[in-house]
Amino acid sequence: MTTTIGELQGVGESRGLQPRALIVTTYGAFSRRAGGWHSVASLIRLMAELDVDEPAVRSSISRLKRRGILDATKVHGAAGYALSARARQILAEGDRRIFERPVSRLSDGWVLAVFSVPESERDRRHVLRSRLTWLGFGAAAPGVWIAPAHLYDEAREVLQRLELTSYVNLFRGEYLAFADLLACVEQWWNLDELKRMYEDFLASWRPVLARWRRRRSTDDGEAFADYVRALTQWRRLPFLDPGLPVELLPHGWPGTRAADLFESLRQQLHEAAGRHVREVTAR
Repeated sequence: MTTTIGELQGVGESRGLQPRALIVTTYGAFSRRAGGWHSVASLIRLMAELDVDEPAVRSSISRLKRRGILDATKVHGAAGYALSARARQILAEGDRRIFERPVSRLSDGWVLAVFSVPESERDRRHVLRSRLTWLGFGAAAPGVWIAPAHLYDEAREVLQRLELTSYVNLFRGEYLAFADLLACVEQWWNLDELKRMYEDFLASWRPVLARWRRRRSTDDGEAFADYVRALTQWRRLPFLDPGLPVELLPHGWPGTRAADLFESLRQQLHEAAGRHVREVTAR
């Protein structure tokens, strides 16, 4: 089964922070830099910090294995799981979107994806549309999707990796006429929904950051739980956000404030969370 960016970045997005998503976040944030492997026992202990019970952990691991995200392997006789090579590649691609947040300028122009998929290959059409959505493209017209030009390299890499290039052509361009571009942007992307998601993130995590800043000592296990939850909620948003030029964003756009909040949480919690992971996996 093909591993997709949605399975790694958007697992369970419509149902809150699901165990599979929390496990993927833990692997992506910590395990890649520590051999990329966890024993089943250590995963159960780590997920307990997130109020995920053992049956849910085992069920989630099984599903992630079936989807090609985790590979079963033993280390020193202990049963465990490592990220698949494909999952590692996708997570590395995701790092650029989640942590770098490139700024788009109106003068940079646009990248267009023009595609046609035969009716007999409807599954491929679904995959193509899904991937374009996760890349940040908006639907300008049937078979014509648009994104800020800075997404070209990433779109090219993903379409090649998923072997979708025979269905789609990519073009660079600039907007000339005739409709109002601000009105077009509102049609091409669901900015109201994205705004709501950013505002939800701000409402959820501002009090958490304030609480941590007031504390005089750090509980590493609690830091791990808060950081994994925050990262799991955050990591979907950069993939749904096309990174539009500021001139095309609604007044008071919360995306920048949400990104700043996430970075502050990362600086506050990541080191302590990493210590906790190392302590648990060393047992």
